Amino acid sequence: MRAFLFNTLYWGMSGIYAILCAVVGLIPGRFFLMHGVRSYTRFTVFLMRHVAGIKVEVRGTPPRNQPVIIAAKHQSWGDGIAMMAKTGDINFVVGDHMLKFPLIGWILTRAGAIVVNNGGGRKSIEALKDGIHRSHGEMRPILIYPEGHLTEVGETKPFRKGVYRLYAMLDRPVVPVATNLGLFWPRQDWAKHPGTAVIEFLDPIAPGLSKEDFMRTLEDRVSARTRELEAEGRS
Repeated sequence: MRAFLFNTLYWGMSGIYAILCAVVGLIPGRFFLMHGVRSYTRFTVFLMRHVAGIKVEVRGTPPRNQPVIIAAKHQSWGDGIAMMAKTGDINFVVGDHMLKFPLIGWILTRAGAIVVNNGGGRKSIEALKDGIHRSHGEMRPILIYPEGHLTEVGETKPFRKGVYRLYAMLDRPVVPVATNLGLFWPRQDWAKHPGTAVIEFLDPIAPGLSKEDFMRTLEDRVSARTRELEAEGRS
């Protein structure tokens, strides 16, 4: 019953916010649009806790208004929502599948999101480079999911090289993020399970590592801590 009520409220509220944010997006600049998007994410987290029974606990220090890259585990549709609710104004790398949702493409474009081809290849690389060029000088964090897709709890997919391109070309620290939210809001499933979901910001990886060292360090940290949080959540 909780899941049904949450999903009904969430998707209805999402439609309303999509219209409101699309209208607000007509105002020059990002201030009012991002205020609307953050309001949407905070309201969703409120519904998660008080309707679905999912409390979001943040560990570590969320980077706010800092030129860093957030490289996070992605196992729930709610990951990005909870992340923005807890970190404020961030940019994000998203797959072009998000453009299939009505009005979302317009909102993403106005927000300055970096939209890449889910299939990878030359077009995806060029889109990422364009986003990197636009991101120079911005003080807000950039959120990327290195695996590129939602994963099952307990699963790890190879990390894609796009996160290294951001790291090297922007010369910014990378903040790894582990989570167990997929235990409570599994991927895109209708089912929701009450409990305390954890989003944990780990120690930053300083600029300057080689591609091999960086990719190995990032994947090891995110995967190892995620497995620990999953075990904690199950207990």
